[in-house]
Amino acid sequence: MDSATLLEDGHHFAGLAAELARTFFRKPVEISFKQDQSPVTFADQSIEKQIRAAILEKHPDHSILGEEFGTEGATQDHLWVIDPIDGTRSFLSGNPLFGFLLSYLEARDPQLGIIGMPALGETYCGVKGAAATCNGAEIHVSSQTNLEEAVLYVNEGEKIYDAHPAVFAKLMRSGQTRRFAYDCYPHALLAAGHVDAVVDYDLKPYDFLALGPVVEGAGGIMTTWAGQKPDLTYEGPIISAATPQLHAQLVDLLHVEQ
Repeated sequence: MDSATLLEDGHHFAGLAAELARTFFRKPVEISFKQDQSPVTFADQSIEKQIRAAILEKHPDHSILGEEFGTEGATQDHLWVIDPIDGTRSFLSGNPLFGFLLSYLEARDPQLGIIGMPALGETYCGVKGAAATCNGAEIHVSSQTNLEEAVLYVNEGEKIYDAHPAVFAKLMRSGQTRRFAYDCYPHALLAAGHVDAVVDYDLKPYDFLALGPVVEGAGGIMTTWAGQKPDLTYEGPIISAATPQLHAQLVDLLHVEQ
């Protein structure tokens, strides 16, 4: 599909998801827990069902991979990947920093990434070969090249501490300003130039595939901790960085415990 069609579709689907998410946000919702003890709500399931239906209504020959309901369709040549609520724990606790993630891949190559922030009224969009935007206005990463002077966000800090205590200790000595966080919003803030680097952990494809086109469309870099581009089969930690120099420093810091 061409860029204009992707943008139109992405904004349309994100708008539908945001409208539905806001009807559930800070209201009583049914909560259950998966085998890994991650929560899922009626809102997650309802949003994914609606977006699946909207995609297939417009593109009946496309396939869909969603966090809640798995894979639908036989082809990966045209694949939409959905995370209906990225940050369910934030959502169910009334924190507005949950997101909606949507990506579109052709022949397994990401062409579109959407980071929607329903409670904030922000939609970040990245289309391959074009500048990333927030609510239609172009955004760009910072020019920071020195980790010691960087604004560094560490996502899933407790998981990093449990699995890689030596790396965690290094991260706690890194950056000029350091914040703990979760989910997709730090990557959006990086694309918009507010954050210089994000170290993230324990991601699935539906958690990161939408982030890459936004970060890269803003001039940044998103890879695995080892510096490789993550694909549809990857699960694990990632880095987003504003500049190649900053990215190289993070890969070096994180390399010890791959």
